[in-house]
Amino acid sequence: MDAALDDHSAQRYAGLSHWHATAGDDLSPRPSLPGDLETDVAIIGAGLTGLWTAYELQRRDPSLRIALLEKRIAGFGASGRNGGWVSALFPRSAASLAQTHGRAAAIAMRRAMIGTVAEVGRVIAEEGIDAHYALGGTVVFARSDTQWADARAEVEQARAFGADALELWGPERVRASDARGAVFDPACARVHPARLTRSLARIVERRGATIYEGTEVTSWAPGVVETARGRVRARHVIAALEGYGATVAQSRRRILPLYSLMIASEPLPAAVWDEIGIEHGQTFSDGRHLVIYGQRTADDRIAFGGRGARYHFGSAIRPEYDRVGSVFDHLRRTVQELFPQLPPLEVSSTWGGPLGVPRDWHASVAYDPRTGLGSAGGYVGDGLSTTNLAGRTLADLITGADTELTRLPWVGHRSPSWEPEPLRFLGANAGLVAMTGADIEERLTRRPSLIARAMAPLVGH
Repeated sequence: MDAALDDHSAQRYAGLSHWHATAGDDLSPRPSLPGDLETDVAIIGAGLTGLWTAYELQRRDPSLRIALLEKRIAGFGASGRNGGWVSALFPRSAASLAQTHGRAAAIAMRRAMIGTVAEVGRVIAEEGIDAHYALGGTVVFARSDTQWADARAEVEQARAFGADALELWGPERVRASDARGAVFDPACARVHPARLTRSLARIVERRGATIYEGTEVTSWAPGVVETARGRVRARHVIAALEGYGATVAQSRRRILPLYSLMIASEPLPAAVWDEIGIEHGQTFSDGRHLVIYGQRTADDRIAFGGRGARYHFGSAIRPEYDRVGSVFDHLRRTVQELFPQLPPLEVSSTWGGPLGVPRDWHASVAYDPRTGLGSAGGYVGDGLSTTNLAGRTLADLITGADTELTRLPWVGHRSPSWEPEPLRFLGANAGLVAMTGADIEERLTRRPSLIARAMAPLVGH
C-alpha cells in the first residue's frame, strides 16, 4: 500500500483538497474497530451516503445501534472533494428515465431531486451546520449556436418532466465569452462539501452511532461484514462505497472509478465577480460535452473542476492519480477562456479523486429485507444531493416504511456489470476521447455532434 495512505496524520488528510484544508475540523482519525462487534446496522463507508443513512435511521428509530466502517476518515472520498453543487441533477436524463420506467416515474424522480435540494438546506439550517450553503441556482452558458439550440430544447423537455422553474436567459444577462444565453436552474445550492460531511459525522456520533476509521472492509454477506480488524455482525448491512466499490472484489465490476479534478484560485475582489456576473451562491457550467463545473466560494474563490483525467487499468485508485499537472493547466486555461475578464488566475490549491460510474449511468438504491443487504450509489458526480435522497430512502426501506421515496424508479434498479479488462479500459477511455471529439466537432461544423448522438445512450441521455 502507498506510504502516503498509511500516514493517518491530520496534516496528511488536510492535504487531500482545498475543502479538507478549510473544513474547520480536526481530521485526526477516530479509533479503529477494536475487534469483533455486534450491532443492528453496519454501514460500509463514512461518506455522505453512509452518513445520511445513519442520520435518517436515527430520526426514525433512535434505539438502533449503528456502526460505520471507514477505511480512511469520514469524508475522505468524493463526499469531501467534489464541486460543491447541491443540485437537482440525476445521472440519467428525465427522457431516458421515462423510456425505461415510464413518464410518471420520471416526473416523480425529477420532483424528488428538486425537493432534495431544499431538504439538504433545511437540515443544514436545523442542525446549525456551517457549510456555506447558499441557494443561488446554477447558470449553464450556451456558447455556440448549437449549444443555444440544445439549451432551448433542454428547457422545453425539462418542463415536460416537472422542472417548471427553469429559465432561459438572453445574452444581455450573461458575461461568459461567446455566450448566446444561458439556462438558469434555481434548484441548486453552493456548499462547502467537507464542512457538510465532517459536521454530519459529528452529529450522528452525538446521537449514538459509532464511526470506526482506519478499518478496511474486505467483504460482506447477509448478517456479517469482514474487516481487517474484526468481524461485525449486523441485521442490516449497507454498502455505501461509491467509486471505492471498485477496490473490493465482490463489487469490482459494479462500478467504474472515473477521476474528476479541481482547482481553487486565490480570493478575487468583489469587482471581478461583478464583472463576470456570478453571484454568491451561484454555480456555473457551459454546454460542452466534456463536463466542467464551478462555484463562487464563500470567501470569493473560484473552485472549478472538470472531467478529462483518464480511467486507469483495473479500476486502480492511487493517490498520484488525484493530481495531474496537464489537467490542472487545462482547467485554468478553460476558466480563463470562459471568463476573459478575469485577471491571470493564481491557483492556490489543486486536487481530485474518483467518482462512481455504473455501466448504464443509472444511480440506484437497493435493500433486500430477506437478507438485510442494501446499497446506494452510482451518482456519476451528482452525489451531493442524491446521497441525501438515498439516505432517506434506505432508512424507509430498512424500517419497512412504504413511502413515495421507496416507490421511486431508482429503487431496486440493477445496472449491468462493466466489461472485464482490457475492454473496460479501452471503452472508458474511448468515451473520454469521444466527448472531447464531440466538442471539437461542434466547433468545426457548427452543427450538433454526430459523435455525441452516438454516445448519448451510453451516458444516460
